[in-house]
Amino acid sequence: MSEHFKIAIVGGGPGGLSAAARAAELGISHVLLEAAPHIADTIHRYQKGKLVRAEPMQLPLRSALSFYAGTRENILRTWQQELAELGVNVRVGAAVSAISGQCGNFRIPLEPGKTLTAEFVVLSIGLQGNIRKLGVPGEDMQRVQYQLDDPDEYSNETIIVVGDGDAGVENALALSRQNRVILVNLHEEFSNCAEANFQLLMTAVTEGHIETRVSTWAERVDTIAKGDFPVAFVAHTPQGLERIECHRVIARLGAEPPRKLLENFGVRFPNSDTASVPQLSEQYESNVPGLYIVGALAGYPLIKQAMNQGYEAVEYITGNPVEPADEVLLREKFAGVPNIRSVGDGIALVRRNLPLLESLTTLQLREFMLDSSVLAPRSGEVIFARSDYNNSFYSILEGEVSVHVEGKDGAAVFTMGAGDFFGEMGLLSGRRRSGTAIAGENCVLVETPRRSMLKLLNAASGVQRKLDEVSLKRVVLNYLDASLPDSELDYLVQGAKFKQYAFGEVIFKEGDKADGLYMIRRGSVTVSRMVAGKEQVLAYVSAGNYFGEMALTSNMPHSATVRAVSPTDVIVLEAEHFRAVMERNSSMRGKVGSRYLERISQGEPNPSGEPGGLIKFLMDHGVGEATDVLLIDYSQCIRCNNCERACADVHGGISRLNRGAGPTFEQVHVPVSCRHCEHPHCMKDCPPDVIRRSVHGEVFIDDGCIGCGNCLNNCPYDAIQMAGTSEYKQLTVWEAVFGRRKHREVRNEADANLPKKAVKCDMCMGIISGPACVRACPTGAALRVSPEEFFSFVR
Repeated sequence: MSEHFKIAIVGGGPGGLSAAARAAELGISHVLLEAAPHIADTIHRYQKGKLVRAEPMQLPLRSALSFYAGTRENILRTWQQELAELGVNVRVGAAVSAISGQCGNFRIPLEPGKTLTAEFVVLSIGLQGNIRKLGVPGEDMQRVQYQLDDPDEYSNETIIVVGDGDAGVENALALSRQNRVILVNLHEEFSNCAEANFQLLMTAVTEGHIETRVSTWAERVDTIAKGDFPVAFVAHTPQGLERIECHRVIARLGAEPPRKLLENFGVRFPNSDTASVPQLSEQYESNVPGLYIVGALAGYPLIKQAMNQGYEAVEYITGNPVEPADEVLLREKFAGVPNIRSVGDGIALVRRNLPLLESLTTLQLREFMLDSSVLAPRSGEVIFARSDYNNSFYSILEGEVSVHVEGKDGAAVFTMGAGDFFGEMGLLSGRRRSGTAIAGENCVLVETPRRSMLKLLNAASGVQRKLDEVSLKRVVLNYLDASLPDSELDYLVQGAKFKQYAFGEVIFKEGDKADGLYMIRRGSVTVSRMVAGKEQVLAYVSAGNYFGEMALTSNMPHSATVRAVSPTDVIVLEAEHFRAVMERNSSMRGKVGSRYLERISQGEPNPSGEPGGLIKFLMDHGVGEATDVLLIDYSQCIRCNNCERACADVHGGISRLNRGAGPTFEQVHVPVSCRHCEHPHCMKDCPPDVIRRSVHGEVFIDDGCIGCGNCLNNCPYDAIQMAGTSEYKQLTVWEAVFGRRKHREVRNEADANLPKKAVKCDMCMGIISGPACVRACPTGAALRVSPEEFFSFVR
């Protein structure tokens, strides 16, 4: 027995419903097949009362069904009514496990003895059948769950929620009303959730309703036999291994495409990555002619996007000309690019000229371009300067860019052309730009903001791998041998491993066997050696550099211990590959040998142990993650407090430093003042997003602070205070010289009746002569240094 339809829609999610509604509206014979006993199963699984947002806000909705922000219950009720009014042919409980045939005659077997035939098929089956688990011991415990149906079922519990996407954030928000909730994020920032959810999360954190753990991943989940808590969530955090006792763990880690099922349908994937999505045309058609894929399965998980795609797929099937909903926005992006006459031309140019993005589907490329800007700088225009802070990532679409860098061997200029990218080290490490980028003739760039690029890297492992590979090769060329051929570079990075280390964690110990060359992508380390029973720090190595080559060169065990002094990411080149390439290339042997001798001479221990002890003291107090720290030489300081008064005088009467507080090692004092960390803790949970980093590196608080105190709580160095605002009249030059008015006392505590806002050191940003605290010191005891300058300071 067989029924025939023009269009068979498989999957009753938003995309499938919208496709079926459009087919019904046009009077096209169709059937909607849904395996669950109801439509929109994914939305049915949302927690009760969940507010569903109509995002992306800038996109118009194209569908015969309405969609607006509201609770899941109201949205489902409305869709049921509209489907009935349109006469949509819906069949629930109809699971599809096979599709065969070709365009014009697809065969879809259902229950035994019953087969449907269709001219076209639209797949909208979603990802919910392939939920990602924690992937650690204990992931299948009864107290570890991957779904939250009703948050009101839980009260007075300690609950770990794992995940930084919308599902994880929304679950945490709902549970926090009557539970203690700890939200765990593998990444450092919550870049994978919608902006509205991010703002709600920041507010909840500010008000103390939710705790967060960032840069944290699970080690295992243990059962606790006795006590108040049945399980313990053991995780790696930036501070080391943490054991959190709790009542349950809810992991919302997304899902993967049902690859095997789709491959049985004949659908091909662009690569072997388990998270990759099918390669589709701009009309959502797969490699199987007549078989269209929409929604999350196509890489577009948002409801409005899926509904637009379902509508448009039916239009394409019927031959009706229709532009994608994002066409107008993308047309504006490409308006300034020469010889681009359409969005299709622009996307084709991006795909052709930017191999970094080759693993993305056309639909993913469109989304990437929506988040990015297309720039056409003049020839000679500086894109960013050396030592600037700039969080954007740049891809060269056309023309050239020259990057000017200065190293130990002098200045060098690298020319990059179409297909290259730059700015990745500043993006990943949080440090200053290592060179100056200057636009060449006919230069066209794609500039992508940090948050958008991090989101892409988290979602597209192919892009992450390509970025790591090119970044590695650049570090090798810059620090080992710029003349290495591509074949040797390719061999050198084969089998490279990515590793993460928490603050204080040992990467390898003195005496360990050499296992590879370590490239620092983010963070910093110290190199130390045991001298007379004491650990003495010999060197500080920051992001963009490498270590471990001394043992590889000498074929001896490591002669020093390397320890992370901030959360650190490294990529390790295999020892065998490194030695083989060095053996085949005399130029590289010479340069590595010279560096080896240089480091030996620099690494001779000081018999007194004092410099090493000082460096260790500074690193132990977190200075390793600083980009600029205020130090005071107490052998020259006369305790006049001019530094505090000068700071107050330029900051409305409130000193941003406390000279007397802070740790001291012999004659070196670290006063309480902002260190302008490479990855500022204060920035992470700022609800109004007013803590910024200037292009020159100063971390400052812009207008708009709401006085929540979140940054104060997050700063581990007590460098932020809450202070009221009031009139403060600075001394004029004549008053200061002739004493006509006494210098006002430094005001660190404001009137309790005044509204309080966060204040911190901004390094006197905008004052040409530099930080007032340093300028006001009559003996030169106060100075600001970066970690790279610590050894010069010690000497």
